[in-house]
Amino acid sequence: MSYNILAQDLLELNQYLYKHCPLEVLDWNYRYNLLVEEIKKWTPDILCLQEVQENHYCEHLYPALVEMGYSCIYKCRTGTKTDGCAVCYRSKRFAEVGFTKLEFFRPETGLLNRHNVGIVLLLRPLVAQGAALKESGPLLCLANTHLLFNPRRGDVKLAQLAIMLAEIDAVVKSCKVKGEHCNVVLCGDFNSLPNTPLYQLIVTGELYYQGLPAWMVRTHRKIHN
Repeated sequence: MSYNILAQDLLELNQYLYKHCPLEVLDWNYRYNLLVEEIKKWTPDILCLQEVQENHYCEHLYPALVEMGYSCIYKCRTGTKTDGCAVCYRSKRFAEVGFTKLEFFRPETGLLNRHNVGIVLLLRPLVAQGAALKESGPLLCLANTHLLFNPRRGDVKLAQLAIMLAEIDAVVKSCKVKGEHCNVVLCGDFNSLPNTPLYQLIVTGELYYQGLPAWMVRTHRKIHN
């Protein structure tokens, strides 16, 4: 399950976007209770969340998820923003091998001047064998991110995605060196539609720059992932 849960701070900062909504449904406690019900209904083995407000994560979400049998990793956005990303997995279904918390803010690089973040987590699947848990199947690289929203800065989104894919690639290669296969699940809010070049890069491994507007991408090459 992957879910952008809308940080309350962002909701209140951009209230004009929700004028069509009754005030009571915008209340955090109302939304939180529905979110917990949704998670309990589907009981996903893996849960990736975006726009997770840090204090709400610490005070509400994390305790509830732990009680449901999840282990969680959280990364708040850099800068002054109060939200971030979380990855959660059922402790009875996976064992944690390692993880990396990514920060996309690189002031020395012109395009990477935004405070988005990501998490890349390596898991080993488990199966129950009597009262014990046994390792089963290939490793799983689980990644979660929330790319920049600005619809006119496709170049920034592409640069952020490149960092994410590079980290995933490094994890997969490190597994191969050890003789282990690694599957990949990439989740997130990419602020992109299925017909956009960014999405096509993720699903096909190719990105065509030729003739694209500058606000989407800014060069004239074909990139192979």
